[in-house]
Amino acid sequence: MDGLIEAYYRANTLVKQQFESYNKFVDKGIQDVVTHIGKIQTNVEGFELKLGKVRIEQPRYYEVKGGYMQIHPTEARLRNLTYASPVFLEIIPIFNGVERPTYSDVFIGEIPVMVKSKLCYLSNLSESELIQNGEDPDDPGGYFIINGSERVLVSIEDLVPNKLMVTTEKSGIVAKIFSTHYGFRARCVVERNADGAFSVEFPSAPAGIPLLQLLRVLAFESNSEISKAFSQQKHIQNDVILNTETEESKVREDAVDLLSRKLSPGQPAEFRLNRMESLIDNYLLPHVGVTKADRIEKAKFLIKMAEKATRVSYKEIAPDDKDHYANKRVKLAGEMMEELFRYAFQFLIKDLVYQASRADARGRRLQVHTLVRQDAMADRIRYAMATGNWIAGQTGVSQLLDRVSYLSTISHLRRVISPLSKKHPHFKARDLHGTHLGKLCPNETPEGPSCSLVKNIAVMAEVSTGIDDEEIHKLLKAFDVK
Repeated sequence: MDGLIEAYYRANTLVKQQFESYNKFVDKGIQDVVTHIGKIQTNVEGFELKLGKVRIEQPRYYEVKGGYMQIHPTEARLRNLTYASPVFLEIIPIFNGVERPTYSDVFIGEIPVMVKSKLCYLSNLSESELIQNGEDPDDPGGYFIINGSERVLVSIEDLVPNKLMVTTEKSGIVAKIFSTHYGFRARCVVERNADGAFSVEFPSAPAGIPLLQLLRVLAFESNSEISKAFSQQKHIQNDVILNTETEESKVREDAVDLLSRKLSPGQPAEFRLNRMESLIDNYLLPHVGVTKADRIEKAKFLIKMAEKATRVSYKEIAPDDKDHYANKRVKLAGEMMEELFRYAFQFLIKDLVYQASRADARGRRLQVHTLVRQDAMADRIRYAMATGNWIAGQTGVSQLLDRVSYLSTISHLRRVISPLSKKHPHFKARDLHGTHLGKLCPNETPEGPSCSLVKNIAVMAEVSTGIDDEEIHKLLKAFDVK
């Protein structure tokens, strides 16, 4: 066994998962965020900005005398600097529909570099070269240097996105999905109470919207259409009949009116309808799609959720186990950096739009390189990395690297934390589950309130980086899987 582990670590490193994740973020994640935005509409008439390719250079630092200089991790530690790389973005100004690509490669800010990742100067150095550069050849890397401090992004374990899970709770049978679309995460729920009545819940909407009312608004006009859309199994049809009887609206116009009043009480009709359509398209199951054309697919998905809840309540199928590791995903450094970059990049765009309006009001020429303020993005990234206060109110994501001993450093770089609160018992979540075998270490966890909420990846476990949903969709379509 010892020989096997030795052979494994000759080819791999203990922090391989961090490197792979960060390298994916550098190669693909940053470009994906920019490509998804595509164009920036400004408040200046006839002026917009088209976003193109991202280019990242190796780490550098601006010296007051001497301009930009290469910086190595040792120097960053000693001089309390941030080990970061400059990011350049192709921004093409469009005046009245005509592109004018002058100074298209614009410096937009810096991103912190993971030590020994592909951007780092140390990534391809030999043992003797590392010693010459003042580095410990046994140092695993996988951390960042922010203002001279070594900081690690601790992996976070979370429930799998875009997967339907049905559980039994006090209120009834709950079918829920964390619908995730380009960084936006919406918890969508279909609940079946003890009587068999279905209600729907999604972000920015009040709880308890009748399922059939929502189905009428989305796609189906008559009761017979709704009945046909559900499975023809007897107990599922019984639930449909019960919900048809108890539902207030009998035609689509009534359903639209009732739902819009529920979502925007006391507002004028036009505002109510616009808000209802916006919420349904953007907040209800966004992973299915965010356009009007996707509403029929959303209706079908809600029906699938209701059917599964009924089948669980009749004990046809077992409820899903939230603690099964197939229903979990571990968010590594690259994914968390992508979340942070998306958030910071939105601020850069807002600032760009503001600067364009300001320059236009003062009668200045609209030149891209003068509109971009690099600090708008870089400051937010640096603040989150330095304090650990991440987006969506998460804290303790970026931590000071534990250098008490070599083993404690390795352990810190392979740590996985749960987002659950330490104050509550969460007995089920703290239990050792059979599916942890080979993935998580059964022994290494702190004592006290964090027990089993802070875990460590097993010594030979690997974390796959995953692929795009689009590729899976293409395969499923090719094999005609419905």
